Amino acid sequence: MKRIGWQQLAVYARLVRLHRPIGIYLVLWPTLWALWLASGGVPDSLILTVFIAGVVLMRSAGCAINDYADRHIDGHVSRTRDRPLAAGEATPAEAIALFLLLSFIAFLLVLQLNRLTILLSVPALLLAASYPFSKRYTHLPQAYLGIAFASAIPMAFAAVLNEVPAASWLVFLVAVLWAIAYDTMYAMADRQEDLKIGVKSSAILFAAYDRLAIGICQLLLLALLWWIGQIYGLGWIYQLGLALAALFFIYQQWLIRQREATACFNAFLNNHYFGMVVFLAMAVDYGW
Repeated sequence: MKRIGWQQLAVYARLVRLHRPIGIYLVLWPTLWALWLASGGVPDSLILTVFIAGVVLMRSAGCAINDYADRHIDGHVSRTRDRPLAAGEATPAEAIALFLLLSFIAFLLVLQLNRLTILLSVPALLLAASYPFSKRYTHLPQAYLGIAFASAIPMAFAAVLNEVPAASWLVFLVAVLWAIAYDTMYAMADRQEDLKIGVKSSAILFAAYDRLAIGICQLLLLALLWWIGQIYGLGWIYQLGLALAALFFIYQQWLIRQREATACFNAFLNNHYFGMVVFLAMAVDYGW
């Protein structure tokens, strides 16, 4: 049996990208939106803890299975060629084992919640496991990613209310549209290399209309967030927060205006602040 030391643990930490927590943030913020809306701004401490830990675990598991799926691709892309599998620092079997272990721990956490939430965790796991392979078959893997990331939203409503109300699917749709927008920015950074190796993406599908498609998604999700605020009786603090958050979208459009790879990647990273501002506006509005 292979002995695991601190050096190998550091490799595993890089494999699940703990050193790059942007993915955790992008899943966490919509999950917190859902928990705050479902609970009227006062989520149960156990439920909150389970979901925060679950986000970290499942995002990490998703990175492991993603790198397994892309193990023959990452070495040909400049931004990903130093990932542990591509660099030969970890084996495919280790990536699979890490995915299974993290998913199992996350499932143990979900077992602390009600039956409906446990049932909803099954399709969420299947989505996380299958997403990395979608880029071989569809030009919209970003939509698949959005559905996988947003799967925590109906789970959050179910955990708090023991049901999934109709309005929760509006939050779900916001998360999907947001993922299409920010992950298209991410794909724009890799577009030329993806074309060479035959990987599909929304950036390739949208081509010259990439910024327009991103902008439409951004406008739609802002409108939906406003509507959600009306449904849940959120007031002027939340509306002001949405206006401030919209400024980040304007900044992102400015960053990607020339479609330069580094700027597109920075625009992707900037989405963390959008999600954070929306959450803070929601939380403060409820507190007010």
